[in-house]
Amino acid sequence: GLLTRLQTSAPTIRTLSSSKSFSQNIPSGLWKLGRLNHVAIAVPDLEKAQSLYKDVLGAQVSETVALPEHGVYTVFVELGNTKLELLHPLGEKSPIASFLQKNKTGGMHHICIEVDDIKAAMTELKKKKIRILSEEPKIGAHGKPVIFLHPKDCHGVLVELEQA
Repeated sequence: GLLTRLQTSAPTIRTLSSSKSFSQNIPSGLWKLGRLNHVAIAVPDLEKAQSLYKDVLGAQVSETVALPEHGVYTVFVELGNTKLELLHPLGEKSPIASFLQKNKTGGMHHICIEVDDIKAAMTELKKKKIRILSEEPKIGAHGKPVIFLHPKDCHGVLVELEQA
């Protein structure tokens, strides 16, 4: 009957459990990626952006913090599982100023992922020909060491790694 025809004509589907496990493809290194810490958004008007997330969307929004060594003002928007970082230029040499010249209305600037050992990550990434935008980690907005990976080596995304 119909059931017999369905059983004999149905394609065989391999399940993940019968194929090689994903973990075999992950290099055994001295460091590990952790959770997504934040997504950073460059904004031309910091007050308007703060108001959108706080007053319109009802999010918890931090005070503005100046980070002169990075050339930015930052504001963090708390979400249930991560944060958004609003970035606004501080000074004429701010990397956010040049980003906003190309993207007048703002936009996603970078993602930040935590790592358990930033020095080991730097060593291994250099061996794998991933360019790091500074020789040494800098102290980031959370008071922890951070590095940035070149977007051309990360499929067009500026990736920040932060010591967990």
